Amino acid sequence: MHNLALELAYQGHEVSGSDDQIVEPSKSRLAQAGLLPANGWDAKKITSDLDIVVLGMHAHADNPELKRALELGLKVQSYPEFIYERNKSKTRVVVAGSHGKTSITSMILHVLNEVNQDVNYLVGAQLAGFNRMVQLDDSLEFIIIEGDEYLSSTLDRRPKFLWYKPNIAVISGIEWDHANVFPDPEEYYLQFEKFVESIVPGGSLAYFSEDNRLNEIVNRCSTEIRLFPYSTPKYRIERSEVVLETEEGEVSLKVFGKHNLQNMEAARLICNQLGVMDSDFYAAISSFEGASRRLEKIFEDNTHCIYRDFAHAPSKVKATISAVREFHPTKRFIACFELHTYSSLSKSFLPQYKDSMQSADHAIVYYSPAEVERKRLSELNSSELKAYFNRDDLHIFTDKNALLVHLKSLFIEDSVLLLMSSGQFGGMPLEELSIHF
Repeated sequence: MHNLALELAYQGHEVSGSDDQIVEPSKSRLAQAGLLPANGWDAKKITSDLDIVVLGMHAHADNPELKRALELGLKVQSYPEFIYERNKSKTRVVVAGSHGKTSITSMILHVLNEVNQDVNYLVGAQLAGFNRMVQLDDSLEFIIIEGDEYLSSTLDRRPKFLWYKPNIAVISGIEWDHANVFPDPEEYYLQFEKFVESIVPGGSLAYFSEDNRLNEIVNRCSTEIRLFPYSTPKYRIERSEVVLETEEGEVSLKVFGKHNLQNMEAARLICNQLGVMDSDFYAAISSFEGASRRLEKIFEDNTHCIYRDFAHAPSKVKATISAVREFHPTKRFIACFELHTYSSLSKSFLPQYKDSMQSADHAIVYYSPAEVERKRLSELNSSELKAYFNRDDLHIFTDKNALLVHLKSLFIEDSVLLLMSSGQFGGMPLEELSIHF
């Protein structure tokens, strides 16, 4: 939402906004653009001269600004509806999946930027070389959209990605998530089946063929579309570097992990359809360093390394931990995961994390009891969490300062630390870990 505000203001529109919680990096970027609102909601902001109100997920049905907009008969659109209406005449490339969406979208944009092909886009993480992560230029032919399966708004309970009606689509894999709105796996998988059916006839779908459930969904598709299955490409790790083995020769990469190489295959297939040859794709992708908070290296010296990742779904936690273990096979490996989302804090969903942290030498889970209470969920306890993760030696923290002390005690010579969260670890000062040495 904040990137959309920045883009519309850049285009010359008069933009204002509201929210009940504004955090970094949105806060600083909005302030720099003169768009930072005060926290909270005020119905007086909603006046009859507004052209449109774009509704995000933080505004509930009883929101005073939303109620006022409806009373005045203003045009109210969800975020995805607004994006679709602005781009319905364009070729829409939509990247979907339970995980990997941001990385695939970022890889596509990185390559297109390297080959000087300008497109519209919408992506959920900051990417080097881009000032804003939303671009809506009416003169451009293509738009690359990160397609989220979460609900559009309090007035529109459809998944966001069902708005976009892709001409070209990707599904990176599916695994039950968002248990607060999709209470069982089948309901969640059904949304992806609807997404496949929403692809424009004659369009195309690239999909991860090693996902059996996704194969079943694709095989049931009744829409006439072209299918591009992909799998893990051949690679090796040589002198702390991933080397991709391709028909164009060997390609050295700056990212690692099987899931990232799978994401790269999806990005290659999409770039091919946008006119980028494999030789140009590999030349461009070799300089890709990753999107913000996607296995992002935030500290390194001769004997220590710290990575930060957005992982929160069980399969992503497992894949990210496995990637770090494979890349640093001999280092002391500490994996720290914050339970932050509704699903990850829910006792009905937590069993999905079984064995997800087995590859780490030291496994740590942090959560905020205040966040559990705010989400109106049942209290958690250490014995339950150890059983859910199937690790009797799991260390569990609810205080960020105690967690920091523990991490410093473990993070000795020849160690690698992986911090995984869609939140902020309660505001734990990560800089203290790096200045510790």
